[in-house]
Amino acid sequence: MFERVLRRFREKVRTGQYVMTVHAEEELDAEGLAVFDIESAILNGRIFERQRDRKTREAKYLVRGKGLDDEPVVAVVKLGPTGKMVIVTVYRD
Repeated sequence: MFERVLRRFREKVRTGQYVMTVHAEEELDAEGLAVFDIESAILNGRIFERQRDRKTREAKYLVRGKGLDDEPVVAVVKLGPTGKMVIVTVYRD
């Protein structure tokens, strides 16, 4: 359903065109994850939900995939105004 968007996110990972919010970095530490786990989840995962911000109507996507340890991980991502992918938060599923 969201294949085109997912392809775009994967290209952003492959080319390093993404940023992480401070919140996402804090959650990486709290969940015992590394950036490579999130990259892996996006590269091998699927979008399972799209959400819209109530005020801005901006779309964000929940991507579920597997980290390097083969455990399920979710990344909440969106496209930012500069065209880079923004990793909003992450968590173990």
